Formats: sequence, C-alpha cells, structure tokens
Amino acid sequence: MSRNLVIYFSRRGQNYFGGKILSIDKGNSERIAEYIRDAVDADVFEIRTIKTYPEDYHACIEEAKAELRNNTRPRLEEYLEGLRKYDNIFVVGPCWWGTYPMAMFTQLEDLDFTGKRVMPVMTHEGSGLGTAVRDLKKTCRGAKVVKGLAIQGSRTAESEQTVAEWARKNIR
Repeated sequence: MSRNLVIYFSRRGQNYFGGKILSIDKGNSERIAEYIRDAVDADVFEIRTIKTYPEDYHACIEEAKAELRNNTRPRLEEYLEGLRKYDNIFVVGPCWWGTYPMAMFTQLEDLDFTGKRVMPVMTHEGSGLGTAVRDLKKTCRGAKVVKGLAIQGSRTAESEQTVAEWARKNIR
C-alpha cells in the first residue's frame, strides 16, 4: 500500500473570485488538501510563514510579486523533516503570479525527492497550473512529476469528487 503526503499552502481571508474580492474562512488550497487527504488516506503538512501576508488582497499580491521577482524564500514556522516514509507527494497551493507562492519553494528545496511521485495541484482564477509542473521538475530533483490538476478557486466547494478521483488515479 502506498504512503501519501499532501504539502500545502493556503490563504484565508480576502481572495479573488471571478472579478470580486471575497473573504473566506478556509482557503481554497486547504479545502483541496482535505479532499485529497480523505480520498487517499494522506498525511497533511501545512506550510505557514513566520511573517503573515497582508489581509488586504491587493497588498498580498504585491508582496507575492516582490517575493517572486527577488526569488525570496520566506522563513517558515515549521519545516517538514523528510519524505522517507512517503511514496506519493501532492503539492497543493494557489497560483500566485504563475507559480506556487515562494514559501512553497522554501520547504520543497530542502527535501530529497529521489524516487518519489509528485503531483502538482493549483487553485487559480484563470491561470491553470501556470509553470507549476516545470517548477516542480526543477525543484523536486529525483522525483517523477506527473500531470497536475488545476481547480478554479471559486469552484473548490463543488470539486471534491473531481479531486478525489484524480488523486486516487495518480497514486501507486
């Protein structure tokens, strides 16, 4: 039986939903991570930064853009020790400026992915997977990165079955 892990970053509070800024109690990527956890009996690791992002959506995306431009690696509250006991790694996060938030790379670059199967998952409002697959192939050295899944953030509440079926199909 395979052993599964979901590594995710998610944003609560103000989020962009098809042209509107709405406040949400649970982040879209967190919801997707829970769907995967339940579908494939996965452990879950949430990436949390020491410095929180601004509550204001527009201020947050400007900070995210600056981090991407400067190739910043935000410090995290906690770091995952290793992946030894896992076969399948789901990497779930929002699409910020075409890729994962830089905090994801802070964690991922510190891990040994040799022999692991990595599944990219992104929530978005029109960008799809962006460059996530390419970026994970570069970052998760030694892993087999499979075709990812993009879920529109404003549709996460009704995407549980789609996510669960995709997750089950991709584990070994």
